[in-house]
Amino acid sequence: MHERTVVSEFTRQAESFNRSSAATDADLLDVIVALAAAQPTERWLEAACGPGLIARRLAPTAGAVEGVDMTPAMIDVARREAAAARLRNVTFSVGDATALDCPDRRYDGAVARFALHHIPLPGRLARELARVVAPGGRIVLADHLADPLPAVAAWSQEIERLRDPSHWSCLSRARLRDLCAAAGLELEREDVMPLEIDFDDWLRRGGGGDAVRALVEEALADPPGPPECFRVFEREGRRILRLQVWVARLSR
Repeated sequence: MHERTVVSEFTRQAESFNRSSAATDADLLDVIVALAAAQPTERWLEAACGPGLIARRLAPTAGAVEGVDMTPAMIDVARREAAAARLRNVTFSVGDATALDCPDRRYDGAVARFALHHIPLPGRLARELARVVAPGGRIVLADHLADPLPAVAAWSQEIERLRDPSHWSCLSRARLRDLCAAAGLELEREDVMPLEIDFDDWLRRGGGGDAVRALVEEALADPPGPPECFRVFEREGRRILRLQVWVARLSR
């Protein structure tokens, strides 16, 4: 049932997400590509690729890149953009990143960005990436962090679900480390990066949209403590949502 919600939500968001500041943030993209360090002899995977922004960024240095996403509309956008950029070593297909239709050890590396918080039992994704990446390969994960205070974390997750029904749950840094370790992945490096996006654009893109604005505003007016990983503030007449993103490179 949740998979249908994810596909429905991202079918509607396919074009807007491809253009969004969250998806196109240059600092985060640069860090992910640098951590991947894809080589001309390597085959890479972007799991839950959406419009394939990372796959397209990896293409100039990797030998081949494959993107997989369960939303056909996202794959359509990814293929269109790759064709427009004349990227001949990138392919995209519809599929479930937690149950890939490919043999063990197919890839030299894999990337998944902003996928874990949409997945019930997100350890499934870590285990599947560990299965399909060859020993010695690299896996780069990036996802929004949950606030360390439980009450604040619960508050922000309620707002996230109001805005986007495909949202499941953000995880703490400790929980992210644990699920990767349980999948047999060794943490090589991790960073926490700020991601600032336009609040109104973020709210509009979600399936809740303007229909839930009043509820979101009510929640924002009464946080149960000082937010650390999910903050809304005003700058130069615009409302900004500041998130914290965990970015890690792990070895297989």
